[in-house]
Amino acid sequence: MFKKNKIRHVPITARKKILGMLSYTDLMRISFADAVGEDERDVDSIIYNMFSIEQVMAKDIISIASKTTIQEATEFLSKKEFHALPVVENDELVGVFTTTDLITYLLAQY
Repeated sequence: MFKKNKIRHVPITARKKILGMLSYTDLMRISFADAVGEDERDVDSIIYNMFSIEQVMAKDIISIASKTTIQEATEFLSKKEFHALPVVENDELVGVFTTTDLITYLLAQY
């Protein structure tokens, strides 16, 4: 899904409530764990079947409101190892703000 849609973050939700974030980096951390020299696809399938999304996703996340300023969101991104912040209104996920969004915004300013 990450490669097909050219995305790096997926919010994990239950009834629109954010439970965590799964990133492509999270998957890369567990990929190829003990597999030097083996077929990449077979190894990924074996490793990915060993873990649930809940085990791999980040659970301790910071969310922001849609009215959060770019500066405030950037401060969250710069102080943590996050590259994506779920945007939440009334306890429901309404979007995701990423470092790519920030870079796109900054480029538009020039």
